[in-house]
Amino acid sequence: MPTTAVFTVEGMSCGHCERTVTAGLTALDGVTDVTADAKSGQVTIESTEPLPEDQVRSAVIRAGFALIGRA
Repeated sequence: MPTTAVFTVEGMSCGHCERTVTAGLTALDGVTDVTADAKSGQVTIESTEPLPEDQVRSAVIRAGFALIGRA
């Protein structure tokens, strides 16, 4: 079942940050779309099924940022 989740990510400050976070999250299995917004610090993830928050957190950390949690 398709799902949408919104997370707050700390540390994004520019378009490059948005692209880095987007690339890291897009690599997760089942992710169909990612929209990162540095101004609000929010990332919207669309996926084929709900993603475990620990997987999202790991991808965000690998990209060099901190996942605060669900928005």
